[in-house]
Amino acid sequence: MTAPVSRSFVVVSGALLWVTVALASAALWPIYRTTDLTVLIAVGVLAGSAVAIVSLWRRWSFLTTSVVAVIVFVVIGVPVAVPSETQWGVVPTPEGLSDLVLGVALGWKQLLTISLPVGNYQALLVPALVLVFFGTVISLSVAYRTALAELSVVPSIVIFVMAIALGPTYPDQPVPLALALLIVIALAMVWFRWRRRRDTVNALEAAMDAPGVARRKREFGFAGVRTMVSAVVILAIASGVALVAANVAPPTNNRAVLRTAIVEPFDPRDYVSPLSGFRRYWQPSTANSVLFEVSGVPLGTRVRLATLDSYNGVVYAVGSGRVSSESGSFSRVPSRFDQSDVDGDQVDLTITIAGYEGVWLPTVGLFEQADFSGERAPDLRDSFYYNKVSGTAAVVGGVESGDTYTFEGVVPVQPSAEELSTVTPGLAEVPPVQDSPEELTERLDQYVRAVTTPGERLTAMLDGLAADGYISHGVGIDEPASRSGHSADRIAELFTAPRMIGDGEQYAVAASVMANELGFPTRVVLGFITSDPQIRGDDVSAWIEVNTAEYGWVTIDPNPPLREIPEENPDDIAQVARPQTVVQPPEIESDTTNRQSNPDSEQALQPDLDPVLQAVLAVLRVAGWTLLVILVIAAPFLLIIAAKVRRRQLRKRADSTVEQISGGWQEFEDSLIDHGYSPPISGTRTEVAAVMATPDARGLAEHADRAIFSGAEPETVEADAFWTNVTELETQLNTGLSRWARFRTKISLRSLGGYSVTSLFKR
Repeated sequence: MTAPVSRSFVVVSGALLWVTVALASAALWPIYRTTDLTVLIAVGVLAGSAVAIVSLWRRWSFLTTSVVAVIVFVVIGVPVAVPSETQWGVVPTPEGLSDLVLGVALGWKQLLTISLPVGNYQALLVPALVLVFFGTVISLSVAYRTALAELSVVPSIVIFVMAIALGPTYPDQPVPLALALLIVIALAMVWFRWRRRRDTVNALEAAMDAPGVARRKREFGFAGVRTMVSAVVILAIASGVALVAANVAPPTNNRAVLRTAIVEPFDPRDYVSPLSGFRRYWQPSTANSVLFEVSGVPLGTRVRLATLDSYNGVVYAVGSGRVSSESGSFSRVPSRFDQSDVDGDQVDLTITIAGYEGVWLPTVGLFEQADFSGERAPDLRDSFYYNKVSGTAAVVGGVESGDTYTFEGVVPVQPSAEELSTVTPGLAEVPPVQDSPEELTERLDQYVRAVTTPGERLTAMLDGLAADGYISHGVGIDEPASRSGHSADRIAELFTAPRMIGDGEQYAVAASVMANELGFPTRVVLGFITSDPQIRGDDVSAWIEVNTAEYGWVTIDPNPPLREIPEENPDDIAQVARPQTVVQPPEIESDTTNRQSNPDSEQALQPDLDPVLQAVLAVLRVAGWTLLVILVIAAPFLLIIAAKVRRRQLRKRADSTVEQISGGWQEFEDSLIDHGYSPPISGTRTEVAAVMATPDARGLAEHADRAIFSGAEPETVEADAFWTNVTELETQLNTGLSRWARFRTKISLRSLGGYSVTSLFKR
């Protein structure tokens, strides 16, 4: 416990710490993005402040303060952090109290496995309340009731760091917020240091009543302002260096946060590519079976099952295990996604599962909200995952017959056929195609030879497939043979056979690879086209989505129209008697680059490096960045020390010995000032020496007066001896000081107040 604090200290310290907590809590906004967070911060700060102030007033012990803080947390927790579990918006329910307690322990992990922003979903606001409320209590209690008030800024730093660690991988106004927090923390540190210094000086002065004893002068506003200005100058220099460093070497990737290291409960690469089962839906046992029922959408609506964007020459998959793909990262959905900025048609449908089984959940358009019903609704809600990049939804464990859910979404407006011919490639990133058959490239060149613009080339490619292709699933007795699969070998066969025969599986993959070669980021979608409220196996289809600069992702059906397949010409039989090879998965990354990417953004596939070399490079990288950070932080202090060293050299190497001795005395006087003494303004050397009150100091003053006013030029030996005495007196000033105290004298700006630092480096 410390002595009672003044009312001004409580008010000023509280105001500064409130600002630090508020700025640190603002870093939580990218996680929640809801006005409920604003209410939580306001209530948390006020309630925490009330606990700390009452604890100061009543002089409660640590244990009593902790118990009261927990009780207040429970009282305000449910209405503020779990508002959906209250009665009349204020009275907590037993379920709300249970969620509040569980949220303290489990909310942190849940935040890392759910899509951001989370809003006020379930009890995910609880971690924010824990940080803000208890951070305020601890911060104010440390400032008011301990001897180390400077440590009161630590809770704000913890809040800020936790907000970044739990937040998204992309920055959200990080530099202005971080600089603002840094400045306020620095001002708070200056305030606490000045208060302690003032109280200490006043206490010493009151205790020193003996006549003739040298005293330090009281320092009130001027000293505090000077220290504050010094801190602001140092912060400005450090911030400038940091900003320059950030511009010179900007980050090439999103920042690494906790969610990037979390193993997602749902990984699409653990499942077989859904496109590989395309022919299964056309088998007689499945073609006429009801998979699910859908209501609320017109006939002809495309129901998405999965979006696939990674092709390795064997299968088209959701995400990639070798190349980073955002479409392969699934997370839980908090409540709803805001699609208000999307120009499209609103859909509100209900789907009831019948014979369909699998982890991929049927959806339409861009997801806004899903609500499960039935006996398994809680389990389905907790196991529902979504990828907003691809628009693919999944349920861990899969859906079963009888599962029902409502889905709200937006179907974006699509360009007409004429508008499609004017589009240009978009900037979306998809993994590069790793194995493109030469036969496909040759046929593509034939299709687009007569046109030049990107949109016209895309349209010409689609027209070529529609003109040359025929549809056959190869399952009917009267259907021509059509091999399933979409490996590079099967796609090559599609273009080398006398008749181009395949179905949606082959044509979607071929069109996607072709569009990628034309420069358009493209992906394949597996789904169904509604022909009846009851969706059957023969409603399955596959299409492509092409990213354009004008319309974003555009849905395109690359399948040829249904028509009679001509008889095979016997003269061309030899052309199809070609050996079929099985394309094995590549052992190493293909050197094929993504032709739709700009050269600066292509993903270079590096060969494997020796593990030892990788470890050494990693250590050097970390050491280099650590050294850079240390240099940025230390730069202002090094500049101050360098200025003082330069000033000392100029004085010691003056042109005449008189100037050298005069400079030596000035060096001693500046040392007194940096050590906290306040010599009289325009005082004589004897008066200045009296501040230190030692015989050596008085002797140095007499020596300087004799050398300067004698009229004779002192010898060089005498000047050197004078500087030796100055060094010895500086050693006496440092006697009894800690290392930190000695370091503070070296970086003190007090003695530099009357100098132009830039002038010290002109000679």
